[in-house]
Amino acid sequence: MGRAFEYRRAAKEKRWDKMSKIFPKLARSITVAAKEGGTDPDMNAKLRTAIQNAKAQNMPKDNIEAAIKRAEGKDSDNYVEVLYEGKGPHGVLVVVECATDNSTRTVANVKSYFNKAGGSLVPTGSLDFMFNRKAVFEFIPPDDFDQEELELELIDAGLEEIEENDEKIYIYGDYTNFGSLSQALEERGIEVERSTLQRFPTTPVEFSEEQLEEIEKMLDKLEDDDDVQAVYTNIE
Repeated sequence: MGRAFEYRRAAKEKRWDKMSKIFPKLARSITVAAKEGGTDPDMNAKLRTAIQNAKAQNMPKDNIEAAIKRAEGKDSDNYVEVLYEGKGPHGVLVVVECATDNSTRTVANVKSYFNKAGGSLVPTGSLDFMFNRKAVFEFIPPDDFDQEELELELIDAGLEEIEENDEKIYIYGDYTNFGSLSQALEERGIEVERSTLQRFPTTPVEFSEEQLEEIEKMLDKLEDDDDVQAVYTNIE
């Protein structure tokens, strides 16, 4: 799981570093969370997570506050979260998470990206068994960090795996244990840098460099779309 995650994370961050749209995407996730569960981060875990992730990307405080206030406005965009699944070039499996105020526009755009790359959308739910949804927490370990001790303490909270990579610690658990793991880390005074729900392929597939180039072109189109929040594949 770790290697597949690292590949997608590195590839995704490389693209996002070049994208001027990262702050609008983060703002949209904050607005959606605030609309769903209220504008108080202390009472809304999803909003708290969205703010945390925005700060990890150095999003200015004013932008974060504006995104929250946008959710309170009567005339604010009515964003909803939608999911699309498809098969791309060379049979790569793709799951696309979106937040949109116009699902007709979004599905048309997403469908066009797949079609132009020689792929197609499939009925939502068709790829459920091909991906495992996991809660992922990322943080820089403190000086007195004891990985074995934390592992034992988090088992009851739903920990499945803990690993160190690039001087950071990654915590994995089933997506249903996102809340319990988040609370357990908070109670232990661990400052989580980023926490997300990610999709990992159950059977990762290797592709050649030439195939990956074609696949990445489609992924770039998807992630450049304003409505697309996250993209997952079964790339090894």
